[in-house]
Amino acid sequence: MQKGAQYQAVLELISEIFQDKAPADIIINSYVRERKYIGSKDRKFICDTVWKIIRNRRKLTFDAGSEDPRKILLTYLRDEDLDVICCGEYALAPLSKEEKIWLQNPNEEVYPAAVEAECPDWLFQKIKDMDLLKTLNEPATADLRINKNTRAIEVEKLRAEGLWFAPTPYSPIGLRSTERVNLNNCIAYKEGEVEVQDEASQLAAILADVNPQHKTIDYCCGAGGKSLTMAFLMKNQGKIQIHDINWGRLVAVKERAQRLGVTNLEIVKTLVDKDYDRFVVDAPCSGTGTWRRSPDAKYRLTEEKLNELNKTQREILEIAYNHTKVGGRIVYITCSILEDENENIINSFLSKNADMRPINMHRLWEEKLACRYPGQNDFWLKLNPLTTQTDGFFVCVLEKF
Repeated sequence: MQKGAQYQAVLELISEIFQDKAPADIIINSYVRERKYIGSKDRKFICDTVWKIIRNRRKLTFDAGSEDPRKILLTYLRDEDLDVICCGEYALAPLSKEEKIWLQNPNEEVYPAAVEAECPDWLFQKIKDMDLLKTLNEPATADLRINKNTRAIEVEKLRAEGLWFAPTPYSPIGLRSTERVNLNNCIAYKEGEVEVQDEASQLAAILADVNPQHKTIDYCCGAGGKSLTMAFLMKNQGKIQIHDINWGRLVAVKERAQRLGVTNLEIVKTLVDKDYDRFVVDAPCSGTGTWRRSPDAKYRLTEEKLNELNKTQREILEIAYNHTKVGGRIVYITCSILEDENENIINSFLSKNADMRPINMHRLWEEKLACRYPGQNDFWLKLNPLTTQTDGFFVCVLEKF
């Protein structure tokens, strides 16, 4: 493909992505799958360019003085030879007279703070941490979890396949690569020796502190990453019940479990028992802690949606409370950096339930992990790419007494 055709594909993609109706990765995957004629090198260039534009959307929009996708793309290409790029049968349309004049008068105003942070204004007012937001806008590392062998063995096996990983700094079962990794043809992955999982998610599963004697449920298990990690930690002994409002997700979890050799998961459609030792709430949330992987998600989140999530989070915690026995624990987890979904939800819950108390996270960490505690206090653990080089996660363990 000529450059002009590549950038025309980029324009078509950002025009749909910037409608903020669907995740960018789904749109991109569908686009390239439907166009078999796009070769691997062209596909990589197009995808890489789209993600660069997404990660700089606010600055490019500000510089362009417009939300029009074509103007945003032309701003991104301002230093290129646009007469060449905008020429050809499948290329971008030729520049109009008005566009040429517009391009000669760039916006030289200083970026407002929220634009500099690449964050919607209303969310910037909630987060107010420029360094954290900038870190959340950088590409994420590729993290894996071991599933069969030691980390040392898997490092060598992956290296033999041309994949360079090293142990994660906190999780004793994690591996990390700073390079872009494609596991589609990875033998270790296909054979269930490793699984994709961010280090923060691994740590959350470890801190759930499950054992085969516990009656455990992962109530909002989603894709099942933490359920599968807990099963691994229990060495396939005991039982972990899994539940999710989306039945399709549960079917997908069983498929992942088969590849990983996990046999101690049990799907629960209706919650009846009220004597759980461990009630894991992997709460539906904004996903603000995963913006490194999904930078487009910040533009699909609204205040109304956040309020709905807060309502759901409070309701699920009450369900957990009613089904956890005395001496049992509720493990509340989000992949969010917002106080609205984390501290505020926990404080509200504790104010209504006097027989619940937070477990000392510092002490729990030292019991389960042989490394420095990265938290700021003993009541809950907050992880993020700025302080721990992980996704943004919140973990709080509550005990009924």
